[in-house]
Amino acid sequence: MTRASLLALALLTLSLPAAAADKGDAAAGKTKAYTCSGCHGIPGWKNAYPNYHVPKIAGQNYDYLVGALSSYQKGERKHPTMRAQAESMSDQDIRDIATYLSSITP
Repeated sequence: MTRASLLALALLTLSLPAAAADKGDAAAGKTKAYTCSGCHGIPGWKNAYPNYHVPKIAGQNYDYLVGALSSYQKGERKHPTMRAQAESMSDQDIRDIATYLSSITP
């Protein structure tokens, strides 16, 4: 291995724990995601209410979930119910919820 390759590998290795630390607490996210199941019906991805298509969020990609919730929070995504939900969330809440939902195996 060249010196540059070793340096790149060392930098990558050092950055991995920092990336993992940015994620939230799955246990806290499970509690915070409770209201999500009313529409998204996380167990089995079925919903009793509302009667229209609701996207599957259990097992979804962490970064996608953070991006979607953050966009609803800022009003960049338009959906009145999701906007109301996301506006009440802190950045930590969003990371916790995304960590929990992305940890669910379909």
